[in-house]
Amino acid sequence: MTSPLDIKLSSALGGRTATVLQKGLGLVTVGDLLTHYPRRYARRGELTALAELELDTSVTIVAKVLEVNERTMKARRGSIVEAKITDGNGILTLTFFNQAFRARELRPGVTGIFAGKVGAYKGLRQLAHPDYKLFDELADDKPGDIAQDFAMHPIPIYPATSTMASWQIEKAVATVLDTLPPLDDPVPASVRTERGLMSYSRAIELIHRPKKDADFGAARAALRFQEAFVLQTALLQQRAVLRATAATPRVPGAIAAGFDAAMPFTLTGDQMLVGEEIARDMAGTAPMNRLLQGEVGSGKTLVALRAMLAVADTGGQSALLAPTEVLAAQHLRSIAATLGPDLSARLRPTLLTGQMPLADRKKALLAIVSGSARIVIGTHALLSDMVSFFDLGLVVVDEQHRFGVEQREALRLKGAEPPHVLVLTATPIPRTVAMTVFGDLDISVITELPAGRVPIKSFVVRRGDQRLYNRVWQRVSEELAQGRQAFVVCPAIDATVAEPADALEGDVMAGDPVAEPEIPVKKSKIPPKAAPPEPVPVGPKPANVTEVTAALRTNPFLANARIASLHGRMTSEQKDAVMRAFVRREIDVLVATTVIEVGVDVPNASAMVVLDADRFGVSQLHQLRGRVGRGGVPSLCLFVTGAEDGSISLERVEAVASTLDGFELAQKDLELRREGDVLGSMQAGGRSSLRLLRVVKDGAIIADAREMASEVVDSDPMLVEHEALREALLRRLDDSEAAFLAKN
Repeated sequence: MTSPLDIKLSSALGGRTATVLQKGLGLVTVGDLLTHYPRRYARRGELTALAELELDTSVTIVAKVLEVNERTMKARRGSIVEAKITDGNGILTLTFFNQAFRARELRPGVTGIFAGKVGAYKGLRQLAHPDYKLFDELADDKPGDIAQDFAMHPIPIYPATSTMASWQIEKAVATVLDTLPPLDDPVPASVRTERGLMSYSRAIELIHRPKKDADFGAARAALRFQEAFVLQTALLQQRAVLRATAATPRVPGAIAAGFDAAMPFTLTGDQMLVGEEIARDMAGTAPMNRLLQGEVGSGKTLVALRAMLAVADTGGQSALLAPTEVLAAQHLRSIAATLGPDLSARLRPTLLTGQMPLADRKKALLAIVSGSARIVIGTHALLSDMVSFFDLGLVVVDEQHRFGVEQREALRLKGAEPPHVLVLTATPIPRTVAMTVFGDLDISVITELPAGRVPIKSFVVRRGDQRLYNRVWQRVSEELAQGRQAFVVCPAIDATVAEPADALEGDVMAGDPVAEPEIPVKKSKIPPKAAPPEPVPVGPKPANVTEVTAALRTNPFLANARIASLHGRMTSEQKDAVMRAFVRREIDVLVATTVIEVGVDVPNASAMVVLDADRFGVSQLHQLRGRVGRGGVPSLCLFVTGAEDGSISLERVEAVASTLDGFELAQKDLELRREGDVLGSMQAGGRSSLRLLRVVKDGAIIADAREMASEVVDSDPMLVEHEALREALLRRLDDSEAAFLAKN
């Protein structure tokens, strides 16, 4: 039986209104419309603060008409009606061309809701041809208590568009509500009773048509809990489905024991504890599904490598999925060096990326399918249909925030039976986010850093302060004079690219071999005593690698420095050649985009300059900073920004500079931006799929809902006895998530 929520709006409202709602707001079904909740509520006696309105934004405001004037246009035929509206302090002008009837409607003293785009004319803000709805005057014969109730009745203000005003959405919602039958409730009655929550039908009615503030407050509470409950049920069901499948136990043997015995250093307490959790999971018959989060440089890769050796001891293979070619190549070199020549020869760590020469790619594919490559490291190329494993026992996903749900699932399905999965992230995640984004995973945390790490000193440099800006490059030259190296990070590749340019590698599986490139290193010939330099040209566009590299080569503070560049448009061979040269200390200053954001390990690099730091997110800046301070020497990170005082952009940069605690920064990051689509493939950024729930402030609700959902899933994993919950879950999931549950 079709749920009323699944009915198309074209059937419920008619084709014309449905088309406008779909094009402007993406609303297709009755359920979509009813979960398009009011963003706030106004009253007839309550006015909007006009001084807070921003230019070029679409607004819906409540204001009083102050005066109305009509005049004839001088340049052409017709008239203009100008009405001034006020909140008691500021004034906004409404302008109408050739619509004389507006002067009769907009009488001084009337109050209403006005919707339009804020513009400016002769320095004054205005709404040109706005939509409006005037509040009806109370009839003289209306009883006093009814009149009072009518005046205080909350007015829903909806997120609207230029083609559909708030009150038009309100009218559409009312049309649907007037014919809506009782809705089945996804939250079991016993849970609602225990939590004192109203029914779903009642909550939907009162959030859209409240009589008093308490109505929409109680409705929001019920709907917020329901949203958390359905979301946690989906995540817990995914976990239950995975745990119900069989996996091959992977128990450490001679290879793992020999590696541990030869290890030249002692594992940290956190590394040992997490290693035991992983070993316990992998020794079971259900597939491990674990998230390992830890600070930059805390040794997560070593923990993952020990798990790979347990798989190798049982004759299986491990696949490590990295977000960039630079990181994949670095992982290969690091793992081979850590294993040593004997174990490397035995386990054959193998690299597979999309831009490898054809001959190398064929060799890698053969080693993978034959099983001779026990450890496989690659980028998105690992997800190609051309890649087949002999016995895939463990999937390691490095830097999970760079991948979506589909990538993790695509690699998991390459095993003959479900492999164990270990997800790594150096982007610390607040507990509430972990419960929502990774609720299907068990979570381990490494907070302890290896011995010998020296804290990184971080400073914010305002671009307008020329003296301090010159000091940036002088400070870099002082690090180089001590035999160390530096990174300079830019948000763009060249002047034509206005956004960060290093997207993830595509699934490229064809092409001819590329010749070994020449490393783009150049020494400056300018004498060191030249006048202080002009700032690196950044202008209104973001600092870019091309221009910054050229400018630094003429910078007197860096006169004898060997400067090279690295970015996402270079071929894999070029990127690898530059990184190898940097590791060999043949390059002093590497100017790069965020291609070096994660995993790059150059212990001799002790300084980093991030230009236009305000163009990066909190986690990105924390990750970038983690590329220095890895060699046991004092390190420095300078965040150069032109962000305005009081802006969120500056607050973001200053937050990173103020602490090295990634978990503290993660919470701050969450407070400064939207949660993102926490269940779907977009796991960060973009439009949030959450409606009322906010992981920043609703942690207690999420934890409570998870506990209640766990009881339901434990007793009824496939929700056979909870039909309304099952339907709500399928409605909540996108196609890929529903397919995941269906496949399993």
